[in-house]
This record gives sequence, C-alpha cells and structure tokens, in this order.
Amino acid sequence: MRLDKYLKVSRIIKRRTVAKDVCEGQKVSVNYRVAKPSAEIKPGDIITIDMKNRILEIKVLDTPSSIKAEEAHTLFTVLKDEKKEY
Repeated sequence: MRLDKYLKVSRIIKRRTVAKDVCEGQKVSVNYRVAKPSAEIKPGDIITIDMKNRILEIKVLDTPSSIKAEEAHTLFTVLKDEKKEY
C-alpha cells in the first residue's frame, strides 16, 4: 500500500492530499529514511512523522485497503509520541 493512502486509511492524517503534502515536505520517514508519498508500506515497517508540535513514531501492523473508522487504531502500534521542545 502507498504511504499516503496508509496514513489516510489508518486515520493518522485525515485527508490523502494532506498526507501527500506532508510526505512531499520530507516530514515522513519509513524505516528511518525520508519517504515519498508513493513508498510501499508493509506490516513491520516503522513510520516516523514530524508534525508541527510533536513527533509520532508507529509500527505498521496491517495494510487493508479500507477499514471502519472505529477499527483504524488496530492498524498500528504507537512506539513514540513526544512533544517538541522549542
């Protein structure tokens, strides 16, 4: 599954266009390498997202093409969620 689609399906980012923009802004890495929106995601991958005020690191558990909103949290495990210090 594409990275931008995974971020949308898992509800980490609400819209796919926003997910694509974040990836193109080099704010997302897969397995500790900066990734493009088209990067292929598979179970076991580590995704790190550098948001405005925090850093989120998750481990991918599953990559279904669609899922109910209330089940989206089952697609990943949060490894790190820390606020940035300025």
